[in-house]
Amino acid sequence: MRTSPAAIGSLRTVGVFTLRSGLALNLVVIGRLKFEDYEVENIRPLIASSPPFSRLAAVFGERRLARLIGAAEIVIGSLIAAKPLAPRASAFGSLVAVGMFTSTLSFLITTPEAWQQRHREPKLSLVGQFLIKDTVLLGASLLTAAESLRDARRS
Repeated sequence: MRTSPAAIGSLRTVGVFTLRSGLALNLVVIGRLKFEDYEVENIRPLIASSPPFSRLAAVFGERRLARLIGAAEIVIGSLIAAKPLAPRASAFGSLVAVGMFTSTLSFLITTPEAWQQRHREPKLSLVGQFLIKDTVLLGASLLTAAESLRDARRS
């Protein structure tokens, strides 16, 4: 199969745009959910079993901590989406997202409910399956950070 360099370039451009848009949209939408009581309930097991987050919940309370996390997610998503206007800000948002997704992936280690205990070998539970998608979002954050930094150097 022969593909022209222009077609490959177009495919890359559309792919990166879709990846950036999806990453930003996910962060904004999921951040907004943190202002709902049911989402506070949903993240309770993750926060309770994480040493740093359980300490923060003791200081701020679960509802306020969820809202702080949600506000941070909305800001991060907005920064990532701002790339056409502010590539440096977008790079910063992507790099902060790398840290955020690294911390959420740590819940796979700290949350007993992430693994099914009934099997000899480790098997992800529904909670673990929910968390494992953050590996893709982590990769998207790394890619969008690199692309934004590249474009920031050009301007």
